[in-house]
Amino acid sequence: MNDKQHTIKAPVTVRGIGLHTGVEATMTFCPAPVGHGYKFQRVDLPGQPTVDADVDNVVDLSRGTTIEQNGARVNTVEHTLAALVGLQLDNVLIQLSGPEPPIMDGSSAEFIKALETVGFEEQNALRNYYEIPDAIRFVDNSRGVEIAALPLSDYRLTVMVDYNSPVLGSQHATLTDIAQFKDEISSSRTFCFLHELEMLYKNNLIRGGDLSNAIVVVDRVVSDDELNELAKMLGKPRVAVKKEGILNNVDLRHKNEPARHKLLDLVGDLALVGRPLKGQILAARPGHAANVAFAKKIKKKMLEERTNSVPTYDPSREPVMDVNRIMATLPHRYPFLLIDKVIHLDDQVVTSVKNVTMNEPFFQGHFPGNPVMPGVLQIEAMAQTGGILVLNTVPDPENYWTYFLGIENARFRKKVIPGDTIVFHCQLLAPIKRGIAKMKGQAYVNGKVVCDAEMSAAIVRKDA
Repeated sequence: MNDKQHTIKAPVTVRGIGLHTGVEATMTFCPAPVGHGYKFQRVDLPGQPTVDADVDNVVDLSRGTTIEQNGARVNTVEHTLAALVGLQLDNVLIQLSGPEPPIMDGSSAEFIKALETVGFEEQNALRNYYEIPDAIRFVDNSRGVEIAALPLSDYRLTVMVDYNSPVLGSQHATLTDIAQFKDEISSSRTFCFLHELEMLYKNNLIRGGDLSNAIVVVDRVVSDDELNELAKMLGKPRVAVKKEGILNNVDLRHKNEPARHKLLDLVGDLALVGRPLKGQILAARPGHAANVAFAKKIKKKMLEERTNSVPTYDPSREPVMDVNRIMATLPHRYPFLLIDKVIHLDDQVVTSVKNVTMNEPFFQGHFPGNPVMPGVLQIEAMAQTGGILVLNTVPDPENYWTYFLGIENARFRKKVIPGDTIVFHCQLLAPIKRGIAKMKGQAYVNGKVVCDAEMSAAIVRKDA
């Protein structure tokens, strides 16, 4: 799995009709900066509003996953998101000229082909993985659905489906490495049963459905009159049933293509958690409603841990910012540059590291013979860490100053001495408004809090 975040090198466009709305749309994948994540932008609406690919924005699960935000709605997002996850892309803006991504061939394969034509770009930031800490389970007894996430230092998924159908029977599909998504899963097309077609059509769904972009499973004897009605409904001169129970002349790409497509849907729906996952996902009879409910459980757990978790520091991993990049952002220099590297940075959180040595100049005069790092300098180092976070919100940080306005509830809990490695962690407490940021900062040594405080800062242009 990728260690660094990735985006695409250039915009790329696909066109087609939406599966359920039947509306033709152009969809353009655009490069996006570090920490951007996946966002859809309805360029056909006034103000071109954006919709975050977030499980909290899900508003409808009639037949696919629909999200809405800022007065804009995007239908059937799962195939598009699955392609991005499968390619291990982190930051992409998806501009859409209609209410629904094109269905293409009913899978994610065409999106992947398009994205590969422009290539991928590594970004100077680590991927913000959420590693499943312990078992997370979702059960819906009424539908026989069970989904579980178990700890694993990789991303693996297994899906089992049982349709009580003589044609499909029980099937399962497994993805042991996300890098295999393109070859093993992405080409698996959406499907439905014959008895569902009329219901979907009467409910104003599958207006863009076609025998070229969906598999129709026929699990009962069908009369010639019914076939004629189906042909009329689908706008075809005629339709027929193949001996294996698939409508018309569609050949399955995999013997277990329906199960593989359910796995594809699961990958796309779990993208709505908002972070790449590490864990083993086991799903029995999943569907969009269950997938989204499960994604909400994961996100809830993730947010709880984000609030209470102790940041981890692996010195073997390449930092997001080394000291040279820190100096290109902050104006501080020796002896007042008090952080050595940044190991995590997104739009809400920053984590930095300082290695405390006996050579620090402040040890010459602060408790000689009993070297203890001054608490005010711990707060200053925390403030510099917060400055990195605030400056990350503007495209040209070199043209801004950050001035700290206040420190509240500062507490010093343990001594910091030579040989300690301090991990500073700052998180925004509210969105930045009018250039004012409020954040909570904590400093850890060996996983224990040594000091914490709430800080306010202003961001000001240098030429203001």
